Amino acid sequence: MKTYYAKPGEVEREWVVIDAEDQVLGRVAAKAAHILKGKHKPQYTPHVDTGDFVIIVNADKIRLTGTKAAQKTYYRHSGYPGGLKSETFAEAMAKHPERVIEHAVKGMLPKNTLGRAMGKKLKVYAGAEHPHAAQQPRKIEMEG
Repeated sequence: MKTYYAKPGEVEREWVVIDAEDQVLGRVAAKAAHILKGKHKPQYTPHVDTGDFVIIVNADKIRLTGTKAAQKTYYRHSGYPGGLKSETFAEAMAKHPERVIEHAVKGMLPKNTLGRAMGKKLKVYAGAEHPHAAQQPRKIEMEG
């Protein structure tokens, strides 16, 4: 028996849609990261990007459990002294709900060149519409 390794040129990519309406942020992000990495495929290879494209719609209707909606804070730093900026989950959702999901998913991907390539296959939209109908994406049902 020889171990099978997928080659980058042999990977066939699909498009999947996840509806985030009334879903928990972490569960949606974990499902999306799993698909982006390609772990749902039998030909998964750790050093090759075997994942599919993921479209997440209704990002503005995502929810958190418990008191996280009031307490969760996102930080970023400009690189200058005193340049720490922060915003709460509610502020982030009001300004750019897509980035909340992107931040959660990218935190679950590898922190290297391969992880950045996987992150580019993630498409997040605040509303129910997306411009990828030509790719004929299949819908993924979320449990819970």
